[in-house]
Amino acid sequence: MRKSVSIIGAGRVGRALGRALRKRGWRIGTVVTRSHATARAAVRAIGGGKPPTGQWPEVFAADVLLIALPDRTIESVARKLADVGAGLPRPAVARAKAGGVKPPLQGKTVLHTSGSLSHAVLAPLRDHGASIGAMHPMQTFGHGAATRLEGVVFGLDGDARAVRVAWQMVRALGGIPVRVRPERKVTYHLSGGFAAQHLLVVLEAGVRILMDAGLTRKQATQALLSMAQQTMANLLRVGPQKAWTGPVPRGDYGTVAKHITALRRFPLEYKQAYIALTRLAVGMLARKPHKMLRDLAKVSGFRF
Repeated sequence: MRKSVSIIGAGRVGRALGRALRKRGWRIGTVVTRSHATARAAVRAIGGGKPPTGQWPEVFAADVLLIALPDRTIESVARKLADVGAGLPRPAVARAKAGGVKPPLQGKTVLHTSGSLSHAVLAPLRDHGASIGAMHPMQTFGHGAATRLEGVVFGLDGDARAVRVAWQMVRALGGIPVRVRPERKVTYHLSGGFAAQHLLVVLEAGVRILMDAGLTRKQATQALLSMAQQTMANLLRVGPQKAWTGPVPRGDYGTVAKHITALRRFPLEYKQAYIALTRLAVGMLARKPHKMLRDLAKVSGFRF
């Protein structure tokens, strides 16, 4: 396949994908952002492409349109692109079914990078001949951070042709393409919230608790990151049940009670999160969760 891509919405995700695709031989076409100034900055960050001249049809010069925008804006942008595409010239095709012409966007592929929306949000573009799909990297894109894409799982859904194109793009990036059922996109995205967003919050809570114990932020962060990294390594090596450590799986419920009492020094949500996460851990990982929860409540004096 030809390898050219226009990027619509070059924030953290769009820039990271654009930069990585350019390094792997893709030609970057038009880069569209909220203003000409931010588009120029995005082009510099990507290392290729060009800002729009003010005419939306130029984005269709590329083979692939990659929409890397917040979920709330994708539908409206898809409608706008469809309106623009509908006005593109329609080359004549001998014996074509639709009055001797082909749809204006036939041969074009449009992908979005949302994890929670299916490809269906791009349906207006399909009406004009484009193949549509979604290509979501299961990765975090921190401000100013170098984002690794090699070995990252990308969730794909969409039309057969769009999925083939997305599959080739992901493989070029060194990622791992997987199919996600469109009706399960929210569930798919939810998993990332648990594994990344909530992990960050839990680690930050631990850092603040350690700082209260007298450590500096740097010391506390290093201590807990080392522990978290070892936990992840254990998870990969022996699985979740065997990697589960701490006072709860050891049956040291008195220590759990002391933890909860100590959390009175902190905002209420710390205690609520500790109890909720303990209950979740027992439900998922304990051999006899109901008995363990009863014993926890009996020894600690707290309701689980």
